[in-house]
Amino acid sequence: MTGSGRLGRPRLHLRETDSTNEQAKALALGGAPHGTLVTAGAQTAGRGRLGRSWVAQPGSAVLASIVMRGLSADAALLPLAAAVAVCQACERSAAVKCEIKWPNDVWIEGRKVAGILVEGRPQEGWLVLGVGLNVAMDAEEMPEELRATATSLAIEAGSPPGVEAVLAALLAAVEATSAQSPEEVVAAWSARDALRGRPIRWNEGEGIAEGIDPSGSLLVATDGGRVALHSGEVALVRPRADRG
Repeated sequence: MTGSGRLGRPRLHLRETDSTNEQAKALALGGAPHGTLVTAGAQTAGRGRLGRSWVAQPGSAVLASIVMRGLSADAALLPLAAAVAVCQACERSAAVKCEIKWPNDVWIEGRKVAGILVEGRPQEGWLVLGVGLNVAMDAEEMPEELRATATSLAIEAGSPPGVEAVLAALLAAVEATSAQSPEEVVAAWSARDALRGRPIRWNEGEGIAEGIDPSGSLLVATDGGRVALHSGEVALVRPRADRG
């Protein structure tokens, strides 16, 4: 899926930045090698998919972006492979069980613990994989408007691991999953599918999620037949009950 080589070297760590993805893209444009890592203690303009902001207290989250080069034809599956890697890193670092909401939000008990943003110029042979993962934020630090939908490893596991330990687990997991075959990635992602068999809606309709196809598109059974969603945002029609 991507070139071989250890991820995380060289590393640029910033006390604060606008966005680690923006910094990593600038480095990639300047020729930074595969595996170059940009991390930050805090972001002032962190972004998720669809331009959403990413909120984290300083020093409480993994805020990391990795330059990925040597892309193969199946590099379009990198966001799915990254979601699997984030799940593995969380589960190796804390007593939690993760699921993935298509395409690549990572949930614990129905609440978002991590998001992934892949950007770049695949036609030029590089992508930047960005991950925001809430590690040490406790419930009181979580913005009130997000408490029903977001979480952290500290909230879920009680005793949070260190941010650097989670980052190390993440880099190792991304190395492993990005080297897997498309079939292995789809199978691993499908085993953690949070939406399969559940009613969902999107801008053009609603139906029952039926998993993903080999390209990573979401399959949905509707009254008019099965459709494949290639991108965009979906939501559960009946979300899980709030845990309070």
